[in-house]
Amino acid sequence: MLMSVPVSAQFEIGGSYELRDESPQSGFGVRVQSSILQQVPLIDLGIRLHASYFSESNSVENGNLTYDRNFENYDFGVAAYGGVTIGLLEPYIGVGLGSETVELKFEDIQGGSGAGDSLNDEDESNIYWNTFAGAKVTIIPLVKPFVEYRFTSRDLEVPDLDDKTGRIMFGVVLSL
Repeated sequence: MLMSVPVSAQFEIGGSYELRDESPQSGFGVRVQSSILQQVPLIDLGIRLHASYFSESNSVENGNLTYDRNFENYDFGVAAYGGVTIGLLEPYIGVGLGSETVELKFEDIQGGSGAGDSLNDEDESNIYWNTFAGAKVTIIPLVKPFVEYRFTSRDLEVPDLDDKTGRIMFGVVLSL
């Protein structure tokens, strides 16, 4: 005897456009996530790997000194999430850890003698924790647009809610 059982997606791969309060303010993200509890039909628990990239370039003039400044920020992390299915809507929440790297590079320095001596490239990495909430909408079973808000804190003890480290993401995931 054959029995059919509805099967949910094992993996989801997605991309997003991200906005945040910090500079650079806009960037792109990718994610890969997998459900770990597939036997329960309405509940989704899983693990997610995510990465984001933000970049900004500008030219600066300060007296007789001119230079180009390239500011790059990228982060990656792992998170656990849980959600429920309510018709076509899938709200979810999660928490995770990650690493963030900020690079500031100066190029095309022009000006008087010793102009570039005080402009050194900077590189900084931090560990962070984050929490997020969002919702996916099932328009087509394999394609799910989503919106998500993620709060990130570099302080691993007590979060500073006045620190502007939140971002909103708009994207699409493909269920495989």
